[in-house]
Amino acid sequence: MLALCEAVIMTLKDMLGRSGVVSREDALRILDKHFVVPALPVEEISISSALGRVLASEIISPLDLPDFDRSTMDGYAVRSADTFGAAESRPALLAVVGDILMGTMPERGIGKGEAMKIATGGALPAGADAVVMFEQTQPVDATSIEVVKPVAPLENVIQRGDDIKKGVIILSPGHRIRPQDMAALAGVGITRIQVFEKPKVAIISTGNEVVPADTEPSPGQIRDTNSYNLEGLIAQAGGVAVKKGIIRDEYADLKNTLGKAVYDCRVVLMTGGSSVGTADLTAKVINASGQPGVLVHGVSIKPGKPLIVGLVDSPHGQVPVFGLPGHPAAVNICFELFARPVILRMTGEAPIPALEGVSPFRIVKARLARSIASSPGREDHVRVMLEKKDDGLWARPVFGASGLISTLVKAVGTVVVPVGKIGVEVGEEVDVRLF
Repeated sequence: MLALCEAVIMTLKDMLGRSGVVSREDALRILDKHFVVPALPVEEISISSALGRVLASEIISPLDLPDFDRSTMDGYAVRSADTFGAAESRPALLAVVGDILMGTMPERGIGKGEAMKIATGGALPAGADAVVMFEQTQPVDATSIEVVKPVAPLENVIQRGDDIKKGVIILSPGHRIRPQDMAALAGVGITRIQVFEKPKVAIISTGNEVVPADTEPSPGQIRDTNSYNLEGLIAQAGGVAVKKGIIRDEYADLKNTLGKAVYDCRVVLMTGGSSVGTADLTAKVINASGQPGVLVHGVSIKPGKPLIVGLVDSPHGQVPVFGLPGHPAAVNICFELFARPVILRMTGEAPIPALEGVSPFRIVKARLARSIASSPGREDHVRVMLEKKDDGLWARPVFGASGLISTLVKAVGTVVVPVGKIGVEVGEEVDVRLF
């Protein structure tokens, strides 16, 4: 099937002169077949800067956590056997032989019939195997108490190594660091870790009509919005955006810029220049910049049909190059479906086996507030806003051309109409993929 798809790509042309349009699934399979993730660079950072970073090496605990037996309650450290059979009518009498100060080890242990006052987190004295809470005791005098309820061995106690044992693997390579991971590392005294460098993702904005956002456009010109949209999307995916500027639709300029981008970046995103209106300059430049060149030109999705997917060789391995359509909505959809998964692979993050087959999108169920029509043979991504009513969530389509950035601002996500459907009826339950 894959070989047939690639043959179709090489031999067919659509009505605009592009390579044959393929499905989203086939486009992803073709990319996956050709793309080999190169060796990823590593850097050492402080755990204070580690949130969201991906581990490059295994983390093994150098010690037990905690490294002493400790109390989980305010009360008295006791020998549990001394409390067996204790009750309100028949309390156990114990001698209080000391007070354990926080942050210090007890100077002595306890023997039969003895207890020591202890706070939550305090170190248990030798001989003690449980803690009886204050509420389960009553004072007799300054040096003795009565216990009115028995405690079992290890009750209200955390033993040495109960949290993390010395020599166990705490975290594995490919794990994305969370706040609780930072705490665990600090707990065992690890304050610096090896992580994969964030992949640099080049943004090349193209078009004679595009001007910088801080420039007053002349008639017929538009401000560059796509690079800012992509900058945020790249950051969310774990990459670092590198803006290469706005390049005119000139072959030599585009080829020179792309050549520099693949040299110092791991992924390249080019906006505009993917349709016949700009003479397919993007595709020509990709093909001329390295092997294997353009893999896909045209995907059966809306918005985003003119998408280009290519690979270019570089000194540090293969660099995926995406020619994104110029319309903002198409940029979003194409990035989420194609560029984001590649960037995530370049971060070094390992997939979680238990989540295999689970959608990477945050999804909520809603009913459609208005019917959606879709052309057969394409996967339609319809922008929607959500309304909460007494009977649940309703998804209201945000209609408008894919070139309108306001449709993205108003929407909270998309509803996907599959290739085999010609629409979705009002009131039908749908999955809303949240941005």
